[in-house]
Amino acid sequence: MDHDILVSGGGIAGLTAAAAFGSAGFRVLCVDPAPPVTEREAPGADLRTTAFLQPAQAFLEEIGLWSRLADHATPLQTMRIVDAGGETATPRVVRDFDASDISDRPFGWNLPNWVLRRELTGHLAALETVDFRPGTATTSLFTRSATARVGLSDGSRAEVRLVIAADGRASPMRQAAGIGVKTTRFGQKALAFAVTHPIPHQNVSTEIHRTGGPFTLVPLPDREGRPSSAVVWMEEGPKAEALMALDAGAFEAAMSERSCHLFGPLTLASRRTIWPIIAQQAERLCGERLALVAEAAHVVPPIGAQGLNMSLADMRLLLELASARPEGLGDSEMLDSYHRGRITDLRARVAGITLLNRTSMLSTPALRDARAKALDALYGMAPLRRTLMQLGLGARS
Repeated sequence: MDHDILVSGGGIAGLTAAAAFGSAGFRVLCVDPAPPVTEREAPGADLRTTAFLQPAQAFLEEIGLWSRLADHATPLQTMRIVDAGGETATPRVVRDFDASDISDRPFGWNLPNWVLRRELTGHLAALETVDFRPGTATTSLFTRSATARVGLSDGSRAEVRLVIAADGRASPMRQAAGIGVKTTRFGQKALAFAVTHPIPHQNVSTEIHRTGGPFTLVPLPDREGRPSSAVVWMEEGPKAEALMALDAGAFEAAMSERSCHLFGPLTLASRRTIWPIIAQQAERLCGERLALVAEAAHVVPPIGAQGLNMSLADMRLLLELASARPEGLGDSEMLDSYHRGRITDLRARVAGITLLNRTSMLSTPALRDARAKALDALYGMAPLRRTLMQLGLGARS
């Protein structure tokens, strides 16, 4: 065998998995149907951002990636929750969750996804243990007790001891293994874009709740001398599509109002992208010689910076198990341990984020009032507030 592991998927999760296992000395083949887009203005560039929370940042440091990313990262010191569910788009409850309550470090660090792809592919190019083949798709999966054989779109086949499926919510490898999923649809879509604004963000991530879903601003480095933030705006599907169709001026007026003018008038600093919001869980996290990670295993709405941080927790455990028993790479003992070690936490987090999203979507005044009172009460109970912050960072639930 030329490789120990095949990683199916060259998104941020797949590239990170390849880097993690390659750094540990495993021979890794990573494939993806499309080359990664690594320039901000290029067609298809991912304009979303990823916040790496403390445990995820520590993992990236352990596998030798953080040194490439640190200079591009904006620290997130405070998570601000705003309820603006009254008659007008005006803050009526504002509560700050400060990392200093539980740590001497920020909650996390925010990076644009296109930058992550650029730096990750650059890192893989320097690893002799990793063979990254963008433009190559997986087409088939045949497994037996000792190895897995994966067909590739270039006509070749790879025989490996472990396949890591990091190939998205419609994972071809998961489907080939016959592993089912449970999907929850919210009728929502999310718009993602970057803005500039006159009032500095001061490294505060701000989540504003009204109806339809949260409007979240996450700090970015200054752009052209002005404070800048990445925005994810979740709304009911038809409203999101209507917002997407607005011209720039009308859209800027709408988003400035939805932001409650907390940062002054918002100015678009990128094009807009849109995608549907779902929650999804795989029935199992593994099959014969196959491990599911990231969105192949779990999908959550973009609330609380949980998505990729859950994915890196998947990879951390897989790598720990592989490093503890290299001779057992990909065997049933390793993969069953992986499933048992992650499934309870993942199910709890998917359920919790699903509930938070439904709460954020509330439209009736009485329920919106109840949401505001609940936020106020939660903040007033310091021990519970600290516990929830620790859970948000990745403490076991």
